[in-house]
Amino acid sequence: MDKLKRKMPIWKKVMLGITLAILAIILVLGITIYAVWHNEISTIASMELIRERNDEHLDGDVYMMKVKGDFYLDEFVEQGGVKNDTELINFVTSKITKGLIDIDISDPEIACSSFTAKSESGDELFARNYDFSKTNTCIVFTEANEGRHASISTVDLQFLGIDVDKGVDDLMDKITSLAATYAPLDGMNDAGVSCGIYMTYQGDETVPTDQNTDKDDLTSTTLLRLILDYADNVEDAVEIASNYDLHDSANTSYHYMVADASGKSAILEWVNGTDATDNDGSARELVVTYNDNDAHIGTIEGESDYQWISNFIIQPGYYDDSSTDNKKGYDRYEKIYEELSKTDGVMKDEQAAMDILSMVGRRTWKNDDNNGCTVYSAVYNLTDKTVLWVSNENYEDSSAIFEFSFDD
Repeated sequence: MDKLKRKMPIWKKVMLGITLAILAIILVLGITIYAVWHNEISTIASMELIRERNDEHLDGDVYMMKVKGDFYLDEFVEQGGVKNDTELINFVTSKITKGLIDIDISDPEIACSSFTAKSESGDELFARNYDFSKTNTCIVFTEANEGRHASISTVDLQFLGIDVDKGVDDLMDKITSLAATYAPLDGMNDAGVSCGIYMTYQGDETVPTDQNTDKDDLTSTTLLRLILDYADNVEDAVEIASNYDLHDSANTSYHYMVADASGKSAILEWVNGTDATDNDGSARELVVTYNDNDAHIGTIEGESDYQWISNFIIQPGYYDDSSTDNKKGYDRYEKIYEELSKTDGVMKDEQAAMDILSMVGRRTWKNDDNNGCTVYSAVYNLTDKTVLWVSNENYEDSSAIFEFSFDD
């Protein structure tokens, strides 16, 4: 019988060997790709469109993304941070995309507002409007790692190079979105620390802060990133800011507000003299104004336990020798205080805080800014560690209202 069996032709054996070799190469390549990119692959797979655009209302797409792994932040800190956007792009490109795909990161010229408050049940709240123009946003969740907190933050995807009129269309856009962890505009961590970034108008032509001492270096959004990951409270956030030289991006300047679950908050500003003389970004120094020690700012600030912020430096006398045009957002500052003072900063709940944000939205009242819209409004509950988030002033549209928590 064996002699009757037909032997496999040599050419078939060769083809079989080649096929098996190709399959082995593909298998090894697949294993290698997964070993190198498994966190990035999981993160990309998690990206989800949760609200579609409405161009007539200047609404961009809204996405949600859950970041797997530590996104190399410890390595970022170990190397001493970065001095500018170019260095940040080089770091993100080399680590996250392994040098295979270029990514662009820039910071916005934005007009925003925030305030702290307390709910009737005693929860500490941090509220924020992000005012700009039509754009796509992404709510980014990061995991807790050893020595680092989990966080929820919001990112404007156009500052990663995503087309505002198209959204995240393909795999390349999703890979680009991996850089979102390094470009938060506001957020909260699982310790109940929240922080936001706001444009300021400093110097004759809005000079960016550019400190150059022997400290390590951070750009605008990477400072916020470190606060979200490493700060247990406001004092930790202030310490982080104090330990780095700040290098503002996009040829503009910024200040920050940070708050924690204890009810403490602070406004972080980098200044040197008055607006008329503050034209050397390297000469600026960090000034911290706490909510329980701000009587020098003004009577209403000193009498209030809560804090509020928009787009001008709050230090007394800063704009005395300058045009009032530089004090952008002062009308919002007054309006927010007017509403908060009615209840001494105590809100019924998160929705009541959201109602105040809606009152100072870009399209809901006459104001002194030219931004096209309020891209999103967020109220962070620092006690419960939850977020109430509304897209593009759609305060009455249930499809535009989202609630997030770390438990989710």
